Amino acid sequence: MNSRTRLDPRQRKALLTHPAGWLALAFGAGLAPVAQGTVGSALAIVPWWLMRDIGLPAWGLVLIVGFALGIWACGESGRRIGVADHRALVWDEVIGQWITLLPALMAPWWAVVAGFTLFRFFDVLKPWPIRWLDRHVKGGVGVMLDDVVAGIFAAAVLAIALHFIG
Repeated sequence: MNSRTRLDPRQRKALLTHPAGWLALAFGAGLAPVAQGTVGSALAIVPWWLMRDIGLPAWGLVLIVGFALGIWACGESGRRIGVADHRALVWDEVIGQWITLLPALMAPWWAVVAGFTLFRFFDVLKPWPIRWLDRHVKGGVGVMLDDVVAGIFAAAVLAIALHFIG
């Protein structure tokens, strides 16, 4: 079975009966019938918006803890369903989207839309080194790392755009 197929009932149950599965699914976003990564990225904006005023040091802690939990959750979930990086596992998109939106913490509303678009662009296109990481780094670290780097790339472009346009 590959990451392009839908979850079968056994896989779905394996995810929904374990805390790692709930986190890896981003509390259900990964169960969307199509475009799971896009749904996960879009839904990540809601908690980001609610937490946007916590300050940069707190955001650093949120991202570190979220990344570490994601390594565990995505790794365990991949083992439970027999697919290391199934498209339903979208916690990596949540963390990547939050990284992308760091420059938008004090920016106008359009920066959130631009950040979402930029993250999806880098996550889908996977320019070097993102594609290399996606193909060569395995386990929970591999699931998380390519989206973290996509988020860093998108955040850099967003920060540059905000500097010149903002």
